[in-house]
Amino acid sequence: MLAMAVQLNAIKTRSDEPMHPDPQVLFLSHGGGPLPLLGDPAHHEMVQCLQRIAPQLRRPDAILVVSAHWEEALPTLTSGQSPGLIYDYAGFPVESYQIAYPCPGFPALAEAIAAQFLAAGIGAKLDPQRGFDHGLFVPLKILFPQAMVPCVQLSLLSSLDPLDHLNLGRLLRGLNQPNLLVIGSGFSFHNMGEFFRSASAETREKNGAFEDWLVETCSSELLSEAEREQRLLHWQQAPHGRFCHPREEHLLPLHVCYGLAQAACPAPLQLTILDKRTSMYLWT
Repeated sequence: MLAMAVQLNAIKTRSDEPMHPDPQVLFLSHGGGPLPLLGDPAHHEMVQCLQRIAPQLRRPDAILVVSAHWEEALPTLTSGQSPGLIYDYAGFPVESYQIAYPCPGFPALAEAIAAQFLAAGIGAKLDPQRGFDHGLFVPLKILFPQAMVPCVQLSLLSSLDPLDHLNLGRLLRGLNQPNLLVIGSGFSFHNMGEFFRSASAETREKNGAFEDWLVETCSSELLSEAEREQRLLHWQQAPHGRFCHPREEHLLPLHVCYGLAQAACPAPLQLTILDKRTSMYLWT
């Protein structure tokens, strides 16, 4: 119990730098499996984009990653001291299964987040056995290659309800963790079938129309926060929303990010990944 109390206290005192009560928030499009780490030309812009983002970030003392690859009935958090890696992809070269990212876990932070959720009456679970999936280790190996920052991963809810995920982000606003970086690791375009087809003029138009809507939704100063929230809650009404997201698990980490940020993204990042228009959003 004493060790846990010390760890919980560390959430407030880990950094010798000035305290930053407002977390940094980043929604990123994490690409296809391990390909960004294998020199794939179709991920060149993604790698460059993350390399440009890295110097803009305050050095975090902890990172919370919302995973598009993990769904649970209740929000669930990795709580192991040294989580391993989950190579949750198949059919890639042997080196894809030898990628290392030995960052530590942060059980006390997982406990604090779970307590925040439980206090709100929504329930939560801790999973001390689960490792980190590629939605964490692929982008973080680019952003923070030294793997020194402790990480916790948070599941999506199996309801896939946009409001539920906005509310998770809202609840994170009350977390007292200085120098926290919250990453929503998803993909602004995630139609798997289209990744394996040559893009036509029609599919490019659909992809572009949704991206234009998403960039406007997340960044336009002309929208009130109530309007921005309603657009995200009803994202299926966006132009070609269901074409770009036949299943919404890769979009919902953005809802968690916005629930936490609750502001227009000042500088959305637009890029091409796997020959598709995509975007990333950074709130600092």
